[in-house]
Amino acid sequence: MSAASLDLASAEEASSRLGISRASLYAYVSRGLIRSFSSPHDPRQRLYALEDVETLVERKARFRRPAAAAATALDWGLPVLETSITQILDGRLLYRGHDALALAQRATLEEAACLLIGALDGEAFRRPSRIPEPLPGPAFGPHAFTAQAIRLLSEPAPREARATEVAAILRLAAAAASGADPGTEPLHRHLARAWGAPDAAAEAIRRALVLCADHELSSSAFAVRVTASTGASLRHAVIAGLAALSGPYHGGMTERVRAFLEAPGSLPRPGFRHRLYPAGDPRAGALLEGVPLLASDSTTLQAVAAASGDRPSLDAALVMMERAYGLPVGAAYTLFAIGRTAGWLAHAIEQRSQAALIRPRARYVAAAPSSDPASS
Repeated sequence: MSAASLDLASAEEASSRLGISRASLYAYVSRGLIRSFSSPHDPRQRLYALEDVETLVERKARFRRPAAAAATALDWGLPVLETSITQILDGRLLYRGHDALALAQRATLEEAACLLIGALDGEAFRRPSRIPEPLPGPAFGPHAFTAQAIRLLSEPAPREARATEVAAILRLAAAAASGADPGTEPLHRHLARAWGAPDAAAEAIRRALVLCADHELSSSAFAVRVTASTGASLRHAVIAGLAALSGPYHGGMTERVRAFLEAPGSLPRPGFRHRLYPAGDPRAGALLEGVPLLASDSTTLQAVAAASGDRPSLDAALVMMERAYGLPVGAAYTLFAIGRTAGWLAHAIEQRSQAALIRPRARYVAAAPSSDPASS
């Protein structure tokens, strides 16, 4: 993000707002907590990102009130878990330190899974997995795909090496969408072929799967980690993620986006802003690069940008890609779920390695019980 797109403050203003000395302000900068830029008017002067300053002000206020900090931690609040998997930093998405957008230019979902999980033998993806037969037909969208994937993941499974189990779970997710055994074919090619998609769509599907692979501690990833912390199997942890993803405020947002694109003047606008990306979701631009959007969708995008400055989120981009290539209705959500399965597996494995149960406390807020008239 460039300095031109940010509100900036002088050192005096920033330190005063934080209630700290200049030396403490410089220490925050050196620790990467506040971004600083050269002044366009005086190269000797440094200016400081007001957004970062306000974030620290809010954080300090929360720490002064522990109860308030705890109450807001689960609502886009303070970090509650440590992870080495994914980081969102200054508008960038990083998979174990690797730029996810750059990775999406060349990697397959299988390669992204190996990176996210770490120390995973990629040879497992070159061997076939046990897929239960007969397979039902393909399923799309939050309800049908989720039900089918859960059914397949609930089938009895033999004890397997971790890499073999990971490969099998990813293939079961793809089989739920295609209605066929992927074999050892790369999943993006398998899905494109099963859906009768044009050749150009296979590359877009590959990018979509990689860009959807993980997104730090999303609602579904948190559900996966809670489940894995109990000692549940990887398959059951992924089932928890599928259930969470299907909600209309998470992966199910794709259905709301599609309805809006089909009737942009009659429905509220969903999926065109992400709180973690004030300057716009970079995954959407990376996914839509080279995609021949429908004329109506392109017009809607321009109208939204002109009216509010909002750029599409990943949910909106997935639906636009689905419509551009004539993929089955609901394929946007299905791609989201298959790709995110790689991240869920990484989170489940990382959480299980910590051998710690996630069990927060609740703050009781109901009214105190009234006295019993019979005892008075």
